[in-house]
Amino acid sequence: MASYCTEEHSQPRSPSYHLFFKNVAGHYISPFHDIPLKVDSTVENGIPTKRARNDEYENLFNMVVEVPRWTNAKMEIATKEPLNPIKQDRKDGKLQYMASIFPRKGYIWNYGALPQTWEDPHRKDKSTDCCGDNDPMDVCEIGSKVLSCGEVIPVKILGILALIDQGETDWKIIAINVNDPEASKFHDIDDVKKYKPGYLEATLNWFRFYKLPEGKPENQFAFNAEFKNKAFALDVIKSTHECWKALLMKKCDGGAIKCTNVHISDSPFHCTQEEARSIVELVSSSPNQENNTEDQMWHFLGK
Repeated sequence: MASYCTEEHSQPRSPSYHLFFKNVAGHYISPFHDIPLKVDSTVENGIPTKRARNDEYENLFNMVVEVPRWTNAKMEIATKEPLNPIKQDRKDGKLQYMASIFPRKGYIWNYGALPQTWEDPHRKDKSTDCCGDNDPMDVCEIGSKVLSCGEVIPVKILGILALIDQGETDWKIIAINVNDPEASKFHDIDDVKKYKPGYLEATLNWFRFYKLPEGKPENQFAFNAEFKNKAFALDVIKSTHECWKALLMKKCDGGAIKCTNVHISDSPFHCTQEEARSIVELVSSSPNQENNTEDQMWHFLGK
């Protein structure tokens, strides 16, 4: 499996903070476009591995961790910036933090994205009757370890939840780190119910209520808020990967999405290593900006 590293520019919790990604050769890459969706478990030193013949490893995907569990800063892949570094979300000039709703603190999983996927805002999903949210697919990683922002980990897909956010489909993948001590127990969504009772219910409530402290209404869900199984999730991932391919080949309208990439040589958005370095250097020369502090209060439903 390929390894990646990250490079911080500016201070965390500041508007000028950027977390750039590098490949094993030390070249700058896009975590959105250059990290493969699937984990390559089929070849080792040119020889097919034993585990490649195991169907379980057909279910191995890369996840880019954006938000570690129990933290509140809304870190995300910046889809509208070249090379798509991770940045903290901003609204009306202010850094965004996830409100903590009693009894929880921040995000209740390691939260991140599947690279090389895109939920097309111009394409209506047949199962939800809503268009996509213009982002990579979100992942809730339910393993026991608190991960770090910028980690790229192999995950097993277990299921999926269809959040409907202001009329857009916002899929939430449920997955577990392959290297988690308990990963061998988990094969499908029912295993989450069996081995982590209450976690799916807590996840549903988290997504239902998280906007209430902002004065917004409860979120809605497709399928009567039912978690769909692994097979359904894999079909959705396949569809969003095809949408991403069309985006990278300029076969659809990507709007403000930046598709600059280093590894997809036949993409019209492909750039050289030198051009990628210039992008990073340009960002690095930007002046630091003042930051705003995190809201530490607990919010109570029904108050």
